[in-house]
Amino acid sequence: MTGASPVANRRIAPEPRSQYLVRMSRHLLVAIVAAALGACFPSRAEPPPPAASAEAPPYPLGSAADADSLLMDIRTLDSTIIVDLRYATRNNFMRAPLPGYVANRALLRREAAVALARVQRRLADEALLLRVFDAYRPVRATMAMVEWTSRSDRSDLLRDGYIATRSRHNLGLAVDLTLVDAVTGRELDMGTGFDTFTAAAHTSNASGLVAVNRQRLVRAMVVEGFSNYDREWWHFSYTADPALRFDVDVR
Repeated sequence: MTGASPVANRRIAPEPRSQYLVRMSRHLLVAIVAAALGACFPSRAEPPPPAASAEAPPYPLGSAADADSLLMDIRTLDSTIIVDLRYATRNNFMRAPLPGYVANRALLRREAAVALARVQRRLADEALLLRVFDAYRPVRATMAMVEWTSRSDRSDLLRDGYIATRSRHNLGLAVDLTLVDAVTGRELDMGTGFDTFTAAAHTSNASGLVAVNRQRLVRAMVVEGFSNYDREWWHFSYTADPALRFDVDVR
């Protein structure tokens, strides 16, 4: 095809300067009004929630007398709760009992223990039981975990929040647990085992039956005042005052 298109050769007359100034003034006016409205009616979007953490603030260390008065054995409130204290055995990620774990007893702050007993009573109606992997943890046991990460070149576990230098377990205000079928005695499928330090253990990182089972556990715990740590489906914490750390033996 030869020759230029008549449309291509058509010259567009320039906009008169007066019309240009009017048009730009309108744009400027709209921008000014929009800015004024934004100042009067700021965005209502909520800020993103803070990242979940298992790290506890540096609370003071309680005495042995404080521990005696504030900590209690959860099975004195409900003997159907199963206690499988992993850190009192070799069945844990360190493959050795941790210092301070002398007996297979799950201790919690009295307020948290009472709340956990309420959880078990609710679950009994669904033919489910709680199995506790860890509860109160002596400070020296937490320090042994931190030292292990250094020896094993696993500082990533501290960085990623799977091991804390100051744990709420030290306060007796955290518990690690799962659900058990009361009829068969088998643990419900939660997708990973306890202390799986990968994204697969993140509470929301599940589908199908695993997601259903994790949410059953979360709902049962949350309704009684516990909150879940989103990187570990098994980890729940409770709030009580005064918050004190303890370093007495679990015996």
